Amino acid sequence: MTTELLDSLRDIVGATNVMPGDEVPESSWDTHQPFRGSALVSPVSSEQVSAVLALCNENRQVVVPIGGLTGLVQGCATSAGDIGLSLAKMNQIENLDPIAQTLTVQAGVTLRQAQIAADEAGLYFPLNIGARDDCMLGGNVSTNAGGTKVIRYGMTRDFVLGLEAVLADGTVISSMNRFIKNNSGFDLKHMFIGTEGTLGVITRIVFRLAVKPSSHNVALLACESYEDIVQVLKQSRELIGSNLTGFEVMWNSFYSRATQPLGPQPSALPVDLPFYAIVEAMGAQPSHDDDVFVEAMESMFATDRVIDGVLAKSDQERNAIWAIRDEVEWIVSSCINFDVSLPIAVVEEYVETVSAAIAADVPESTVVAFGHLGDNNLHLSVLVEERTGALVALIEKHVYQALVPYDGAISAEHGIGMEKREHLSISRNREEIELMKTLKRTLDPNNILNPGKVIDLG
Repeated sequence: MTTELLDSLRDIVGATNVMPGDEVPESSWDTHQPFRGSALVSPVSSEQVSAVLALCNENRQVVVPIGGLTGLVQGCATSAGDIGLSLAKMNQIENLDPIAQTLTVQAGVTLRQAQIAADEAGLYFPLNIGARDDCMLGGNVSTNAGGTKVIRYGMTRDFVLGLEAVLADGTVISSMNRFIKNNSGFDLKHMFIGTEGTLGVITRIVFRLAVKPSSHNVALLACESYEDIVQVLKQSRELIGSNLTGFEVMWNSFYSRATQPLGPQPSALPVDLPFYAIVEAMGAQPSHDDDVFVEAMESMFATDRVIDGVLAKSDQERNAIWAIRDEVEWIVSSCINFDVSLPIAVVEEYVETVSAAIAADVPESTVVAFGHLGDNNLHLSVLVEERTGALVALIEKHVYQALVPYDGAISAEHGIGMEKREHLSISRNREEIELMKTLKRTLDPNNILNPGKVIDLG
């Protein structure tokens, strides 16, 4: 990057909003993507984003959008000479309409801020993930984040009504729709949801909020077998109905490391059981919903599908149960991490196949399994003593190739980034990938926006 270009960037956003690359602090999340670019530029408005991108496009300067750096697929990885475009200073909540139940924000607002704002208005922001304190809404939308409430509320895509994005040449696409129904031509927001900043930089978003639940029930259950877990999920759907909000499963490989004595979280259940499930329900009729939930748990115990369990009686107890599932810092920093989707019925078979293959080639490794089973999402994390490129490639091969017989997806909610790009053909056919490349070339002909992520133009 030339000195002239750097001076021009300072003219656009102000000298204090351009930070030399060697002064950029490390993320609080160890996601293996330290900043290696020449400078980090922090605009405060969509107009400044537009001017920055127009200038960079004219100079063929690579720009990497930077959010909270909590992603696990190298989606914000930078190289020498790149410019990082941080949305952190675009952090204003512009409007919350309690009648329309919409929230309009700038892309740098954190997930936690959005949750608090909705809660204070008596409403509910549907997305919830462990990185809520650091991740930014622009990043959540650009990766189509999932989380623990997908069964009830869907992926992020499902509650984005409209958004504003800036194309590589600085063109501002303001599609700030506020209506549930709007069939007026192409719904352009979908070009930017889940495309990881490769087609445009999201600057503002309109979210659809939900009614704030007045009942909240959580149980931690233990089962002897995976078949029992599947039956518990089936019964939960049947007995709890549309109030079922979350269904998380933890293999012992995860649970025993997240809870004492190996992990930091206390557990109300023995730590040597094969499978654990968190069942969560939210509704609008507390006394009725509480009775339904208790009756559902009693029915499960009566079938002997559940061998042990606890029912949370307070917010403190609910938080303690969820804290076990949210205990992932050791996984993020120490493991090779995967998130896949496949049919619920074959998940155990898949885990066993992958675990056996990895154990044969990497005897010192441990495969940890957990995930949002109710929406087909399994997380696998592989603990190894030494993380080398060859070892990662070998483990990736076992994890992804084992999906082929089941038509599984290589990414359930984390996105593709650079880490999964070479395996995209497992889940997307040649025609789909070529269309992705066509869209990229059309909207970003100079390939300056997050190049090398999701697809490789060669």
